[in-house]
Amino acid sequence: MDSILIHTEYIKLEALLKYAGLAETGGEAKLLIQDGQVSVNGQVCTMRGKKLRGGDTVTLEGRTVLVRSEG
Repeated sequence: MDSILIHTEYIKLEALLKYAGLAETGGEAKLLIQDGQVSVNGQVCTMRGKKLRGGDTVTLEGRTVLVRSEG
């Protein structure tokens, strides 16, 4: 499992996919989310603007990323 450190209160799902390298563009991230290919904390999530905080996990195509916060 990879982890991504954020320096803000939260990061939106679409931005996390780009930041973690799971999607190359915002358009690709949008399509992956809308197609139901992304899970947040084990549940399929189709909300691009879903706010992720420290401790949340995001899974796409068998790759899981843990969100860690600075605080």
